[in-house]
Amino acid sequence: MVTFSGVQPSGIVTLGNYLGALKHFKAHGAKEDNLYCIVDLHALTSTTDSKALKAQSKTLAAIYMALGIHEHSTIFIQSHVPMHSELAWILQCTARMGELERMTQFKDKSAKKINVNTGLFTYPTLMAADILLYDTNIVPVGIDQKQHIELTRDLAERFNNTYREIFTIPEPQIAKHGAKIYSLTEPTKKMSKSDENVKSFISILDDEATIRRKIKSATTDSVGEINFDEENQPGVSNLLTIYSLCKEISIDQTLEHFNGQNYGFLKSEVAQAIVDELTPIQDRYNQIMSDKDLLNSTLKAGSEVAGKKAWRKMQKVKKAVGFYNE
Repeated sequence: MVTFSGVQPSGIVTLGNYLGALKHFKAHGAKEDNLYCIVDLHALTSTTDSKALKAQSKTLAAIYMALGIHEHSTIFIQSHVPMHSELAWILQCTARMGELERMTQFKDKSAKKINVNTGLFTYPTLMAADILLYDTNIVPVGIDQKQHIELTRDLAERFNNTYREIFTIPEPQIAKHGAKIYSLTEPTKKMSKSDENVKSFISILDDEATIRRKIKSATTDSVGEINFDEENQPGVSNLLTIYSLCKEISIDQTLEHFNGQNYGFLKSEVAQAIVDELTPIQDRYNQIMSDKDLLNSTLKAGSEVAGKKAWRKMQKVKKAVGFYNE
């Protein structure tokens, strides 16, 4: 079984990113076929700051390593493996305009009319290339990315039917609980690093005082009772979700822990759970960032492993579509 996941180095890694995706990377076990990619090509759809992109790619790679992912899986940077771009073009020629126009993320972002480039439009075909290059079986994603995986499956099946059986059809893996962590200030919205209110999200690198301050000011409600009711008590439910994921216990166990307690106790406990979860990661991250040779050698080795896999797949793709190579 091959697992592939890619995360953009486009800024802050939030607690939502961690609990919704990165934390689960460790649960996939010690398998060399697991690939975790820093998708810097995707980041070009939203940034032209070259210095920031380089720095953020380094930061994300160090976070991956702080999670221990490199100890049993392949981590690499997307732009280090040129076959991603090569396959993306072929899949663009396989995709239909209507399919890409229906992508929810494109419609949402283009509606804001901020940097609406063609890369934003064709983004899903590059994501499909990322996945299909490695005969991926499982793609851990948030709910908001499920549509892109469905398109990837459609493109793979269309290519296989048009030419011959080349691509493995991937399956999305969406956590049943905690797939989406919500804003601390507007708990009906997804936690987002792009939110103008910095109190709405927690960075995976926030210090203890900042974490406690943000949780203390998190929106709750006037009900006064701790219940898991996402419709009527979204703020409280969001805090309960965060606690249960940090502690790796069920919502029922979480509710039992908070039975009869008040919101002040809830926030204090949630803040402590986050601090306990993130502090070891932050300690390892700081060590890795101070060891440039370790970081660079790990990424180079990962790119070599991924590159060999991608090259073999592209030879089959090129032969199938009829590229001349005698």
